[in-house]
Amino acid sequence: MTQKTRIIVISGPTGIGKTELSISLAEVFGGEIVGADSMQIYRHMDIGTAKPGPDERGRVPHHLIDAADPDEAYDAARYMREARAAVDDIKSRGRLPVVVGGTGFYIKALLYGLFDAKPTDVQVRNRLWQEARALGGGAMHERLAACDPETARRIHPNDTYRVIRALEVFELTGSPVSAFRAAHRFSDAPYCPLKFALCMDRGKLYRRIDARADQMIEQGIVEEVRWLLQMGYDKNARAMQALGYRHILGYLEGETDWQTAVETLKRDTRRYAKRQLTWFRKDMETIWVRPDQQAEITERIRAFLFD
Repeated sequence: MTQKTRIIVISGPTGIGKTELSISLAEVFGGEIVGADSMQIYRHMDIGTAKPGPDERGRVPHHLIDAADPDEAYDAARYMREARAAVDDIKSRGRLPVVVGGTGFYIKALLYGLFDAKPTDVQVRNRLWQEARALGGGAMHERLAACDPETARRIHPNDTYRVIRALEVFELTGSPVSAFRAAHRFSDAPYCPLKFALCMDRGKLYRRIDARADQMIEQGIVEEVRWLLQMGYDKNARAMQALGYRHILGYLEGETDWQTAVETLKRDTRRYAKRQLTWFRKDMETIWVRPDQQAEITERIRAFLFD
């Protein structure tokens, strides 16, 4: 049997310090980083996504960053294909793949594949989107909760795209997405991963998140959003509704005042971090470490790779 490719995974909530730690580790072990962030894949969206800068990317090669335009369709299936291609390419050159990011579903797709989501129907999907625009995303999430409560618990009410996809599958098949997921059980596992998740005192993490929001403002996230609009990207595009961008759009559109926009941005980011922690805690194979435990992490990786 061919030995599976060994890879390192560094995950954890937003703002905790994954970027610097992963770059340092990649430098030690001759690695290259494969991004696992559903927003850093978009070009031109740098400040609001806390994307690694030119200096950081100059230290270690990065993949799956700046992989798509903000109005381009990008989902977990495409991520899985492109990330696996990147991992295999890195391995073929004798380098170590280091997967880094906070999008748990992307990481799971890369490591274990995706279940068969069944056929799509454009007419059904368009009708559901029309209903979402008329009734609101919250109403659609409530509808999903009625027919597939397990999937509804996994999807945030603001993630209208995934809510509608789950409703589409239910209408077309009569079965909930959760049933297909249970049948599949993510059995496609081509790699042997060593998985770390970063953690720290919750209060300290929240203070870091608030400070990073202030830093994004100082770096020019308002100007970045204005520039994206000037480039012609639709304010309703999925990427533009992400954390940070939708808050600044609300301010620029006059829907909220500046103080409320900033406070809401910080609050929603803290809530997102909490959901990320909940996701990663479900994985019993994950090793929880602090960002300042680089020496211990290094020894664990060394044993994993060479023992």
